[in-house]
Amino acid sequence: MPETHIASGKVREIYAIDDDRLLLVASDRISTFDVVLPTEIPDKGRVLTGLSGFWFTLLHAIVPNHMLALREDGRSMECRRLEMLPIECVVRGYLAGSGWKDYQATGMTSGHSLPEGLQESDKLPEPLFTPATKAQTGHDENISRDEAAELVGAERLAEVERISIALYAAAADHALTRGIIIADTKFELGLDADGALVLGDEALTPDSSRFWPADSYEPGRTQDSFDKQFVRDFCEQTGWDKADPGPELPEDVVMHTRSKYIEAFERLTTIPFPAYRENPSAVLG
Repeated sequence: MPETHIASGKVREIYAIDDDRLLLVASDRISTFDVVLPTEIPDKGRVLTGLSGFWFTLLHAIVPNHMLALREDGRSMECRRLEMLPIECVVRGYLAGSGWKDYQATGMTSGHSLPEGLQESDKLPEPLFTPATKAQTGHDENISRDEAAELVGAERLAEVERISIALYAAAADHALTRGIIIADTKFELGLDADGALVLGDEALTPDSSRFWPADSYEPGRTQDSFDKQFVRDFCEQTGWDKADPGPELPEDVVMHTRSKYIEAFERLTTIPFPAYRENPSAVLG
């Protein structure tokens, strides 16, 4: 029975296999400032799928996940269908991005009071759960824990917070042994047919996380990163108004970005990327 296309995201195409299973196919599309750019990054979709498969396998003891199988193309994952929660589960271990902006303005982030005198990129005293709404268009919006509790219920939110922080802490510890700091990340959790929490979507990829090289980490400034930073920087320099359509990317920006995605994959998994392309199940242990 052929799969039926049911949805398109910025990066992924979603197909129904049957009533219980979906196929998630990660394209090589790249978005920045919420616009999908006309130029693709070769192999980016394989990096996202392979890294997610690696983390799903490594972190399975903390919470079950939706992965059923990786397909031979390395970019397609068969998954259980879930009823996804209407919040993004963001965990921050370091003060960066919108968390840093909030702190500069209010001394807090998402309702969490923080010590005075922190610098940009400082490690936080402990990882913080800072939920966000899922925006259908435009940016996700940071919300307070009270607002999140209104969306999912206080008891469910407490369980989501505990699981999200445990996932982040385990992943951050592993990444540090590979020379990568995970500054923050975003999880998506859903419910299975029995109402149990299950980790879905992608996990701990350069698209859903802020990865920094540990050897050049220095608080007080913006850090180098393993994600879309070169793409963002290029787009900022063009004078683009951040409305669709976005600018075409030159070859050097494309290849530099590709190399960063692949470097993150190889460091975290210890699997050479060509070996993954040859046999995607290598990431499953």
